[in-house]
Amino acid sequence: MRFRAAASALAFASLITLTTACEDTAGPSGKPAPSSASDGAGATATPGDAPALLPDLVGMGLQSAQDKAQSLGFLTLASHDALGRGRNQVLDRNWKVCSQKPHPGTHPTRTKIDLGAVKLEETCPAQGKGGTPTTASATMPDFTGTSVRVAARRSLDSSTGLRVEDASPDGRIVLVESNWQVCTQEPAPGAPLNGRPVTLTAVKFDEACP
Repeated sequence: MRFRAAASALAFASLITLTTACEDTAGPSGKPAPSSASDGAGATATPGDAPALLPDLVGMGLQSAQDKAQSLGFLTLASHDALGRGRNQVLDRNWKVCSQKPHPGTHPTRTKIDLGAVKLEETCPAQGKGGTPTTASATMPDFTGTSVRVAARRSLDSSTGLRVEDASPDGRIVLVESNWQVCTQEPAPGAPLNGRPVTLTAVKFDEACP
């Protein structure tokens, strides 16, 4: 009986000692506390901090440019319509790169690479053209020459009443909005919006406004 009690007391004391030792090496969450610099452990670089040389991708096919950037460790990639028409790059190999952000040089591989592109048969716009669409606030932006898609879906608030009509006498339905450019608008540029509905007339990009 005395032997059994002594063994139980010894086991309990060992458990207390083990628990205390574990708590001494754990952080507040119960996970092992990080080692300090005095332990001789050096700082570990965050993934994506490593620098890499981003080459000039302008002039390359969009798919090839993306593959090149990825092979160098740049994994966060984006692309946009360099003509400002808001088209999606559905088949990347049918597009070519007109601009890149950031410019060629050494950057952390976590850097987002944004490529402006046009279709292979199109001409790249002049530098600085086709940028971020203007967002309507209290006044009406000037949408003349802008893609209907950019004007209607990216600039106007989603609650705005909108009607889009063919500016030609043919009465066509505006289906693929990125293929149509704005000719006229109501309200006029600079006029107060105040929840007013908007009317746009448009023609296709290869046509002239009447």
